[in-house]
Amino acid sequence: MPVQPAPAISTEVLNALPLRRYEGTVNFVAGPAQLHAARQDALAERVIGFDTETRPAFRKGERYLPSIAQVATAHAVHILPLRYAETHRLLAELLARADIVKAGVALANDLRTLRQRFDFGEKSVVDLGVVARRRGYAQSGLRNLAGLALGYRIAKGAKTTNWAAPQLSPAQIAYAATDAWVCRELFLHFESGGTVN
Repeated sequence: MPVQPAPAISTEVLNALPLRRYEGTVNFVAGPAQLHAARQDALAERVIGFDTETRPAFRKGERYLPSIAQVATAHAVHILPLRYAETHRLLAELLARADIVKAGVALANDLRTLRQRFDFGEKSVVDLGVVARRRGYAQSGLRNLAGLALGYRIAKGAKTTNWAAPQLSPAQIAYAATDAWVCRELFLHFESGGTVN
């Protein structure tokens, strides 16, 4: 009989878990060679972790569109600045592929705001928050799910930084890569327990 997961995790317990971050290859797409590498890698995958980052708004009425999208494969995390039309085309291609699962948390919002940047259709999109709630988790945010399902803590310090900056800091890149990587890891974890569909 399978062990039931803990439905929630306290801040104290979460903060006591070991801190993990993505330590593999990061491909920051800044030109044709990096774009080609991202496309070749992502299109060969069965499942990718997917996330976006948006410049935070601190004033009433202020809002921004996503600045970057992150795609995690088994081999790398590709960070795609959304200021380039070429990255729009690659993301539209990936999102439309029925044979590649795109796994992330709160993806409805990510896709809604991405659609304000460029047009696309999506297939095989899996919201891990929905999967987690179906499995009995009371919390469905990425950090809580990493703690509950994977047993480690991920940093959140760079979340409110300027994602629209011309150059991202090493801390921003590590944060963005980790989020997409954890999405892929969570999907594989849930899939192994037969609870994705």
